[in-house]
Amino acid sequence: MSRVAALLTRLVTLLGLVALGVLGPATAHAQSSPGALATGIHISDGRLVEGNGNDFIMRGVNHAHTWYPGETQSLADVKALGANTVRVVLSNGHRWTKNSAADVAAVVSQCKANRLICVLEVHDTTGYGEDAAAGTLDQAADYWIGLKDVLAGEENYVIVNIGNEPWGNTNPAGWTDPTIAAIKKLRNAGFEHTIMVDAPNWGQDWQGVMRANAQAVYDADTTGNLIFSIHMYSVYDTAQEITDYLNAFVNAGLPILIGEFGGPPDQWGDPDEDTMMAAAQQLRLGYLAWSWSGNTDPILDLSIGFDPSRLSSWGQRIFNGANGIAQTSREATVFGGGNPGDTQAPTAPGTPTASAVTATSLSLTWTAATDNVGVTGYDVVRVSGGSETTVAASTTNTVAVTGLTADTTYTFAVYARDAAGNRSARSATVNVTTDEGGSTPGVGCSVGYRIIGEWPGGFQGEITIRNTGTSAISGWTLAFAFANGQTVTNMWGGTPTQNGGAVRVTPASYTSTIPAAGSVTVGFTGSKGAGNTAPTAFSLNGSTCATT
Repeated sequence: MSRVAALLTRLVTLLGLVALGVLGPATAHAQSSPGALATGIHISDGRLVEGNGNDFIMRGVNHAHTWYPGETQSLADVKALGANTVRVVLSNGHRWTKNSAADVAAVVSQCKANRLICVLEVHDTTGYGEDAAAGTLDQAADYWIGLKDVLAGEENYVIVNIGNEPWGNTNPAGWTDPTIAAIKKLRNAGFEHTIMVDAPNWGQDWQGVMRANAQAVYDADTTGNLIFSIHMYSVYDTAQEITDYLNAFVNAGLPILIGEFGGPPDQWGDPDEDTMMAAAQQLRLGYLAWSWSGNTDPILDLSIGFDPSRLSSWGQRIFNGANGIAQTSREATVFGGGNPGDTQAPTAPGTPTASAVTATSLSLTWTAATDNVGVTGYDVVRVSGGSETTVAASTTNTVAVTGLTADTTYTFAVYARDAAGNRSARSATVNVTTDEGGSTPGVGCSVGYRIIGEWPGGFQGEITIRNTGTSAISGWTLAFAFANGQTVTNMWGGTPTQNGGAVRVTPASYTSTIPAAGSVTVGFTGSKGAGNTAPTAFSLNGSTCATT
């Protein structure tokens, strides 16, 4: 992802030149790949499937291996958080230090050891035609051919992403022919892997070149094992733009995934990550969030300092939020993580019981379900009449539910699910009435406040809340005041309410529990005048916090 590219695309958007809903999608349906060439992960009827025909939906992250070759523990860390796929940044030596055949072989081996599907990409092509330092797709294809001995036989585990964002905003129509040529070059060299191709316009295809030419590009692959990758950042800030683009490919029977995306807003715009993730789940498409750690712009770091115990608010959103990885990821069956013949659903979980009830949050616990293979997670729903709303997901038999209204009665129930996607019958329901309000005495806390960036009239801030007590805090309200008339305009990781300078923040579902000696992070953008003094006092659930 290039921030310059994001700025340029945002400027064009503001000029009204983005017409994603106008450009016509390809209308012919993609063909199923020939069975004889489906040696591993492949395309069938416009969908990505494993060698055994089991549907595979990527749920994972991007990892900048080429710039941080010593951070190989990251693969195990993202797996432990529930990912089933990792997209690995490599270099062919054109712009950065070349990743050797031995290094790539080690990466593939570590992906397999951690039961992750491995998407390998050459990053040196980023922004070709606009960025003079970028390499060509032809050069990237040559790099892959040089790795053929390493990659041959790994078709069950590896997808080859020819080149990252291989065209900038200058003459993006020039993307089509080199993309077709690179695909043919790899097939002529004997590659049978599924090939992934990124869009032009720095991956965001805001001029619709990939969308309009997708069928021709797909048809150039004689095996039919080709998948398109769209990168969604500031261009995709409305639900309609996102759903229009993804549905154009789905309706045409052409395979697609969201190969990169961001969520935190910045001065270029505010991507609608909630719709991206919800649409991907509804359409059963893959998504790979950018990126694990080490970004020059740390707002996009999912983990802080490559530490899986220090997820940013962005990381909490991706792994633990609605339609996130913990809730929706299924391990590839090639690792034994699922059985396409498994049609037996888990038993219903026990009736949930509530504890730690506050005005805005509570904890639910239930007796675990059982399954003939194994239960992989639970979905907690709020029941209202004949309708249900998913409010939380968990891999254990307990969960915190936040964002509730004081002095209100709610009805909750739980479903269990297994690795094959079978869902249990619903548990019995429990009715819970939240408290009328008030504070929780004895909370030990410290708060760190920092300004990440400023621009005329606005700024971006981050608040880290640390639990210095000896027991977990489930549900919280943070209070502070601005001194210079600043206003919170958008927040992630929490929900703000503001009256004058006074601000109160309640948590998102994925930041609601602060473990003892642990912390959560809330990010926001705000408006300001000439002054931007940091708040000097914070309270959590009515208790004064130390400042750090």
